[in-house]
Amino acid sequence: MRNPILILLILFSTFIQAQEKYQLSSHILDISQGKPAPNVKIALSKQDKNQNWVLIDEKYTDNNGRIKDFLKEESNKNNNGVYKLTFYITPYFEKLKQKTFYPFIEVVFEIKDNQHYHIPITLSPYGYSTYRGN
Repeated sequence: MRNPILILLILFSTFIQAQEKYQLSSHILDISQGKPAPNVKIALSKQDKNQNWVLIDEKYTDNNGRIKDFLKEESNKNNNGVYKLTFYITPYFEKLKQKTFYPFIEVVFEIKDNQHYHIPITLSPYGYSTYRGN
């Protein structure tokens, strides 16, 4: 028999996680394969007042090439500032036994409000493109 308290704790934890909101997400679409790029490390850094980069978080894309949970939204804090996403793509292409021109890709952008920011890239071994998505 399952422990009902444990089941309630699991349900409550799932509910709390579903309620959390994040201001930043990313996605990688490998256009040379025609599908998302899974298991790619993306680092998020923020520029401090001295214009130095401070690492905020590192995550790996899921099976759909997405990271949905950068920059947790909190009512007593804003996330305004200049940020950089660093996409570490060499290991991804090495697994595909492909060479790439770019060892990593850096995308710098500015958050100026409390809207959601989605920063995707379309990727191939010798090119990439980015834009502000939704």
